[in-house]
Amino acid sequence: MPETALSGYTLPVWVAAAARAALLQLQGEEFCSEQPLQLDQPQLQLVPVQAVAPLGQGRCLAMVCCEGGAALDLTRGLMIWVEARWGLPQAAGNWLQLEPGEGLGVYAESGDLCLSSYARQLLETNLQPLMPSGRSLVLRLTIPRGRALAERTSNAAFGVVQGLALIGSQAEVQQSAGPDALQAALAELRRRGALDGGCSELVLVLGENGLDLAQQMGIPAEKLLKVGNWIGPLLAAAAEAGVQRLLLFGYHGKLLKLAGGIFHTHHHLADGRSEVLTALAAIEGLAGEALKQLWQAPTVEQGMAQLELRDPEIAQRLRQSIVNRIESRCAAYLKETVGCNLKPGAALFNRSRQLWAVGPQAETWFPHFSS
Repeated sequence: MPETALSGYTLPVWVAAAARAALLQLQGEEFCSEQPLQLDQPQLQLVPVQAVAPLGQGRCLAMVCCEGGAALDLTRGLMIWVEARWGLPQAAGNWLQLEPGEGLGVYAESGDLCLSSYARQLLETNLQPLMPSGRSLVLRLTIPRGRALAERTSNAAFGVVQGLALIGSQAEVQQSAGPDALQAALAELRRRGALDGGCSELVLVLGENGLDLAQQMGIPAEKLLKVGNWIGPLLAAAAEAGVQRLLLFGYHGKLLKLAGGIFHTHHHLADGRSEVLTALAAIEGLAGEALKQLWQAPTVEQGMAQLELRDPEIAQRLRQSIVNRIESRCAAYLKETVGCNLKPGAALFNRSRQLWAVGPQAETWFPHFSS
C-alpha cells in the first residue's frame, strides 16, 4: 500500500506529482487528489495535488502546493502548475519534452531548463508506465512566484536566470545548515566505508549546483558526497574513514572561506570572504585604489571581474593563491584534528559553471580537473 508523506519534499517531487495528475486527466481518468509516486523508497508515496483542469484541445493543467517541511521555508506554500499536452509522434525514444514556463530557471547561455538528472529520472519513472504506445508528451512547467523567489537564492551565481531551478538530487528536503544534514552525510560516509574495498576516493560537493555540475563533468556518482556547511567535521570523518584521495568541489564564493580557516561556511555563523580575498590580493601585490575596490565589491564574483579588467595578471595569481591556500589550510586542519597527513585537493567553479581555479592536489589526483 502507498504511504502518505511524513516530511517535506523537494521541487522535483511536486512537479512529478502534478505531471502525473495532468497526464491521467489528459487520458480521461478521474482526478485523484493524492498521486502515488515511486521516489527513493520501495513503497509508493502519496503526494497531494490541489487541482486538475482540462483546457481543451488536448491540454490539461494540474496544480500542486509545495510543502517543503520545517527545513525549507523558501518553497513552503509555493504553487506549481504543470500543463500537459500530446506531442508529435514519438521518435527515437524521445517521448518526454519539457518546456520552461514563467518562474522556471534556465541557463543564461543556452536558455535550456535547469533540470537535474534526478528530476528528469523522477518524471520518467512515474510517467512512462502510463504512456500510450507511440505517443509523446509535452510538459510546460510554471512557478508563478519563481522569478521573485529566485532572487533569494544563489541561482544567478551559477548562471541560472528567470526562476527556480529543478536540481534536487533526492526526494526529501535536507537542511544544509542544520545538524541533521551533518549526521546524514556522516552516516552515508560510514556506509560507504563499510563496503567491500572501502571508500578510497571521495569528492565532497557543496550544494545541488555543485552536485549537478560534477555529474555533468563525468565524475562517478559513487565518488560524490553532497555536503552542506559542515565542512570541517566531514573532512575529519573522511580522513578517519580511510579516504586516501579527497577533493572539495564548490562555488568559489563559498569555498573561499576555507582559505581563511573558516570550516563551517554558513553565513549566519561566519563570513570573512572580503577579508580573506583582500588579504590574499595584497600578498600578490595589489594595493591602493584597486585593493579598496576589491574590498568594497558586493560579491567575490564582481570583485574578481573588476580585477580581471584592471590587472589580469594579478587576478590569475590571486585565483591560484586562493585555491592553494584552501588546500594547505585543509591539510593543516586534518593534521591538527585527526593527526593524519591527508592532503585534500580543491577545485572551484564560477557563476558560469566553469572551472575557476584548480589546486595542485586536485590536478594530481583527479584527471577530470587537470588543466
